[in-house]
Amino acid sequence: MSSNDLAISVSGVSKRYELYDTPRDRLKQFVVPRLASLAGSNAGPYFREFWALRDISFDVSKGEAVGIIGSNGSGKSTLLQIITGTLAPTMGEVRTQGRIAALLELGSGFNPDFTGRENVMLNGAVLGFSTDEILRRFDAIAAFADIGEHLDQPVRTYSSGMLVRLAFAVQVQLSPDILIVDEALAVGDALFQKRCYQQIERLLNDGVTLLFVSHDQETVRTLTNRSVLLNAGRMAAIGTSSEVVLEYRKLLHARESEYYTKIASDLKKTASARVPVVAEEMAESATSESTGESALEPAPEAQNRPVGRLEFGDGGATIISTEVRDANGAASSVFHPGETIRIRIQFKTTRPLNQLNVGVRIRNKEGIKIYSWGTLNQDMQILAGIRGGEAFWSRKFGTNELVTVELDFPCSLGSNLYEVQSTVTYEATPDYMGQRQLHWVDEAAFFQVLVKRDENFFGGIVDLGMRASF
Repeated sequence: MSSNDLAISVSGVSKRYELYDTPRDRLKQFVVPRLASLAGSNAGPYFREFWALRDISFDVSKGEAVGIIGSNGSGKSTLLQIITGTLAPTMGEVRTQGRIAALLELGSGFNPDFTGRENVMLNGAVLGFSTDEILRRFDAIAAFADIGEHLDQPVRTYSSGMLVRLAFAVQVQLSPDILIVDEALAVGDALFQKRCYQQIERLLNDGVTLLFVSHDQETVRTLTNRSVLLNAGRMAAIGTSSEVVLEYRKLLHARESEYYTKIASDLKKTASARVPVVAEEMAESATSESTGESALEPAPEAQNRPVGRLEFGDGGATIISTEVRDANGAASSVFHPGETIRIRIQFKTTRPLNQLNVGVRIRNKEGIKIYSWGTLNQDMQILAGIRGGEAFWSRKFGTNELVTVELDFPCSLGSNLYEVQSTVTYEATPDYMGQRQLHWVDEAAFFQVLVKRDENFFGGIVDLGMRASF
């Protein structure tokens, strides 16, 4: 690919910060090394190094939509500031082609004492537009921001929602070649977010390049076609958004496992420090027979069990198969609205377990999550007295036990190809507030839905079962 086809080129970018324990150390670093150098000796340093980014390299083609994901502190915002030119890299370089519109920190680029109208003019001028060009676009900017009479009030009086409305309206209405968005849309209301995403899609259709940062995995998956995963300042993965989002989920799961393993270890140390009788009672209360701690800690075999590209988990339970069947239990891959779809999940335990949840997530071929549900959803109704029956969460399983769970639902989906993701989780409490993944499988099964045009035709992703009366 030639350099003319690239909108953004990031090459070997690293960013180092100097951390000082006291203001005195900062002063020493400024003065002492210079004096030592004049005397022909060395002194310092009086700081600790912190590398926010380490050797980041990737290219973004013109018209491409690329996501950047990662946990807090992974370096996402630092990278975007370097790309926009508001921060200089310690090493490496960034090249961009075209006018950049960036929505980074909330209210960045606004003078708090200027009115919204004055800030629109100021931002337009910074982006290289003449006064006449800004005035021609002003009505469109004001209409999109939709903040009414507040447009003529100082920006310091704005709420966070009003700030992001005006900032986004300015950036997208001034015809950028590259649009960079960093989490700012999260503070807007649902209706405004919908309008923003629609506007972003229109810009993409017009050939605008998008660099999008968000913690919303589904939005990244659907809005971008390629993504970069950052972890502790390093590039952990790059590829299609669906693949990178899965790697991100694995990373989050690994961190969560480390966190809960540490908690379990601390509990054991606390118990061992007490008198033997109390320690024995605590050890008994921490077994899978009562609280399910065997599911809290990663299973020993999880350290050695190979994890595939499309699966991960702590172990203790392994999904053997995920099958899609019809109402009669026969294997099927094609359904029509109104028919029953049955998803049969079979898993095997490798140790005693309880407090389990078996669930699925269904996505269409565009990567949009249509539905997620598990046995715990039904158990919550049972435990609340809304419906009768035995709660799956209350069942106890032994080692090497083969368990089959069937999830049935009436098909109300539109024509599409659907992916089934299956999962077995440990739930510390029956409310999804203490979940641990024992085994997750992406692309566990697929099925297709076709609509009979002559009998039950409808548009969209789901049949709402509308009826007309007149």
